[in-house]
Amino acid sequence: MEQSHEDIWELLSADEFAALGIEDLAYVKPKPGDGRQLYTIHTADGSEVAVVEGRDLAFATITQNELEPVSVH
Repeated sequence: MEQSHEDIWELLSADEFAALGIEDLAYVKPKPGDGRQLYTIHTADGSEVAVVEGRDLAFATITQNELEPVSVH
């Protein structure tokens, strides 16, 4: 019997699901600061690794480090 894609996702534990993409993704969050718009860069586990000025710079920094950027609102 072949399993559907939906059934396969149900086989993952919460920790396994949370770990998907952990080595490939970085998140960008806006952070207001001193009259300018700053953006924080976070690893997939939520650790803040950088603060930059400008969303484009945040995405460029992430892609230069061979990660996939994701926005968090």
